[in-house]
Amino acid sequence: MSEPIVTKLRFIKGYRFNVDFDLKGMPTLVVDETEPVGDGLGPNPTRLLSAAVGHCLSSSLLFCLSKAKIETKNMETTIKTNVARNEEGRLRVQSIEAQIHVDVDEKDKPRLGRCLEIFENYCTVTASVRKGIDVKVNTF
Repeated sequence: MSEPIVTKLRFIKGYRFNVDFDLKGMPTLVVDETEPVGDGLGPNPTRLLSAAVGHCLSSSLLFCLSKAKIETKNMETTIKTNVARNEEGRLRVQSIEAQIHVDVDEKDKPRLGRCLEIFENYCTVTASVRKGIDVKVNTF
């Protein structure tokens, strides 16, 4: 098992935090809740989850295409995250839909099939979200 990824959040004010990642040189990210709770000065948790799923899927597809020696001219990924209230009236992510538009040379289009079949299997975040993640919380 590899070392855990350590991410630290430091309170600023309101619902705003600085997020420090465990990578040297990685810039600090400001996160916040949307109005009216927060000031909307950074992405909220649901948007971060959407970004994580989208980036992971896109990166997995890019990796497969590079291994297949298919040059990617452009890629655009749109993530639609559907949030609704559950039976207890609490907001929950109900579903996430990803639409990935990849632009490759016409000559490479017939070779896309294999990557399109397998790339999702290599996306750590999407596979984990689909399966459910055990979250342990300690407060002190």
